Amino acid sequence: MRTSVFTRGTTAPPPRRTFRRAVVVAAVAALGAGLLAGCAEDSKDPSSSSSSDGNGKGKTTITVGVFGAFGLKEAGLYDEYMKLHPEINIEQTSIERNENYYPQLLTHLASGSGLADIQAIEVNNIAEIAQTQSSKLVDLGKTAGVKKENFLEWKWSQGTDKSGKTVALGTDIGPQGICYRKDLFEKAGLPTDREEVGALWAGDWQKFLEAGKKYKAKAPKGTAFVDSASGLMNAVQGGSAERFYDKDGKVIYKTNPAVKDAWDVAAKAADLGLTAKLQQFQPSWDQAIVNGTFATISCPPWMVGYIKDKGAEKTEGKWDVAAAPKSSNWGGSFLTVPEAGKNKEEAAKLVAWLTAPEQQATFFAKRGSFPSAQAAFSLPEVADAKDPYVNDAPIGKIFSDAAKNIPVTIVGPKDLIIAQNLADVGMLQVDQKGVSSEDGWNAAVKAIDNALEK
Repeated sequence: MRTSVFTRGTTAPPPRRTFRRAVVVAAVAALGAGLLAGCAEDSKDPSSSSSSDGNGKGKTTITVGVFGAFGLKEAGLYDEYMKLHPEINIEQTSIERNENYYPQLLTHLASGSGLADIQAIEVNNIAEIAQTQSSKLVDLGKTAGVKKENFLEWKWSQGTDKSGKTVALGTDIGPQGICYRKDLFEKAGLPTDREEVGALWAGDWQKFLEAGKKYKAKAPKGTAFVDSASGLMNAVQGGSAERFYDKDGKVIYKTNPAVKDAWDVAAKAADLGLTAKLQQFQPSWDQAIVNGTFATISCPPWMVGYIKDKGAEKTEGKWDVAAAPKSSNWGGSFLTVPEAGKNKEEAAKLVAWLTAPEQQATFFAKRGSFPSAQAAFSLPEVADAKDPYVNDAPIGKIFSDAAKNIPVTIVGPKDLIIAQNLADVGMLQVDQKGVSSEDGWNAAVKAIDNALEK
């Protein structure tokens, strides 16, 4: 999901690109729920190789298909590449919502027609792409300038099939911190310094709940500790190597202790009355950001941008960012080059350049999309990044530290369906309707089983 400055994100997966991404994933990274998206840019045939104006005459036109306001164009990266390569013209088409974009992409891959030279992929779809569409995509790992060691291991592996063919290169990721309202923490008698706040719950999500209980004891009237049980559950899940599938592709969410632990943490938060009982990326949630009715939220880089977009001047300086109890990821995208494309070689060169550390650092500086290339973490645009909106929090360091500790996570072909139903069918009932944890879980499992059987 992508929107203004920063962007991406789900309640299950984030409405990810209404905020670039919009932001969202996320989307649910993101896990981005219903996957809201950003604005569509145009509706030209993505497979067309002609220029939209007279300036492209005699040039090779590379077409790029994305969902939402993906951010690469908005960050000026296409313009920069065309300056460096005057023989290249880049044209982008966008479908507003990923749930509309992705089925069309699968149809075009099956037919080998109607494809752009470059196609974007949302993280919740990458496993299906890598596992079932690999033969229809170029091996980008063999493209000149692409270096595996530049990328985080887990991000590289997500775009690589079982034979070792890398069909997708990551543009960004969503390492999570905790955004918190300093003013509300102070009124509740909790520390406000980001290092002290992070120490409250370091290493354990149960400690996060304990901090929530302390907050509730002296909470400012009309406020809750955390925005939603579903959002909390997704944050906990995002730090597990195995979630819904095992390494052999078997669905294991029903028996995986990591998934049950995340469920139990979230259900306990609801039972203790620590949540604002909201559903993420809904109007009431947006309004709660403005009104300050919750004190914490799981917060990847694009969420900082979402808060800025919604809170504007009213909440500037009231938010800060601390480390999360454990590292986890929410959101992120990839670029692929279809074998049926008309300009495969030039398209692969463009993907290699767009995902190189220097361009990922620029993408972060301009759009808040955090680099999936670990080699970018030491570049000044990332390493020295601070955001005045959140009290000059050193967001580059906070999110870099989180990214380095995210495990290599197994992403299955139907992760999005499982995540959405756990969040929006199961946990939402527990949080908003007072349904028991057991009944909420059973409702989610029934919905997931029905969806997976289709």
